[in-house]
Amino acid sequence: MGQWIRRARREGHERNTLLLIGKSTLAATIAWVVSYNVLQAAAPAFAPFSAVLMIQVTIYQSIAQSVRYLGAVGAGVAVQGLIGFLAGPGLVTFAVVTMVALVIGRWPRLGSQGSQVVTAAFFAFAMYVMATSTVERATQLGSILLLVLIGCAIGVLVNLVVVPPMRFRSAEHGVRSLAHAVCDLLSDMHPPLREGELIQERTGQWRQRASRLDSTVAQAHSAVRTAEESVYYNPRRFLLRRRIPTFSGYVGAVQALDRISYQLASVTRTLDQAASSQEGRPESPGFLERYADFLAALAEITAKLSELDEKHIAEQVEELTSRAGQSREYASRLSEGDEGDEGVTVSVTGGSSPYATLLVEASRLQEEFEHACDLLKRSVEQERSR
Repeated sequence: MGQWIRRARREGHERNTLLLIGKSTLAATIAWVVSYNVLQAAAPAFAPFSAVLMIQVTIYQSIAQSVRYLGAVGAGVAVQGLIGFLAGPGLVTFAVVTMVALVIGRWPRLGSQGSQVVTAAFFAFAMYVMATSTVERATQLGSILLLVLIGCAIGVLVNLVVVPPMRFRSAEHGVRSLAHAVCDLLSDMHPPLREGELIQERTGQWRQRASRLDSTVAQAHSAVRTAEESVYYNPRRFLLRRRIPTFSGYVGAVQALDRISYQLASVTRTLDQAASSQEGRPESPGFLERYADFLAALAEITAKLSELDEKHIAEQVEELTSRAGQSREYASRLSEGDEGDEGVTVSVTGGSSPYATLLVEASRLQEEFEHACDLLKRSVEQERSR
């Protein structure tokens, strides 16, 4: 706990968690005071519940989710009100209300708030059944909408006024995490290949790790989207002395790393198939050695991508461009033939050889790495021209 608190003093996940807890507590408390002490509502918990839901990681998400939530609750209450007043508070009415609410909840526009349609309908039905007159029933249903509206407004307002969340660093962190995962895989691959070792147990592990990169890619995309959204409707953007960064470079870098992870999965699959067919005795050890040099050069690029820092990104991009040029030289050497164990020249460009596939995949990998470096370079140039 002490270590966690010390980390919370610095900018990062722990501090963001504390801020979310603190703001949620404040919003819920204010909403409870308004609904219970001021309005003396029959079901005051609707307001603080709604307020807590609206404390999102960005102001944009708070507003977007409040609109969806209000729509979902409004739909649930409207369904109950319409069917209840027509059919009465019976069991058949409850079943019909549930069915209609579940159908409406599947509307894609409601997003993650779709489940709130049937939840609101259930609460509305419960309050409808307890009411003793038509006027009281209408009043109770209207109070649900009013309390939800108050809770949403308080939640959005608290998130907007109390330390509005800025997530500039999340884009940088997303790229760094994804690049680090790719770098780890490349760094584990090139030493055995340089020794000419193709062991299926090892290549199978590479293949599995490459296939698991998809989840890291998804997290990186989410981090960049969060960074972009944190700028929208955020009053802190007008108080910052530094310029608001553009995220096009980070978006492009994640997209390029996404394609790189796909190509890397293809490389590991081909190596695994080659290991299976050659039983650990590769036909072209010289090619594997050159391929190892190429992968090592790519590992150096991803290592630099995993160290991206907004304050030093201009210098880092220059180094990335230089390293991309070095990896291009290693890629150009891959098509050279080498002498086999029995003095027979082994061609790596033959269509029947698995190394021909590796050669094509190496070319694609090189293109994607160069594209990622170019995108970051153009992003830096755009920042300088602003």
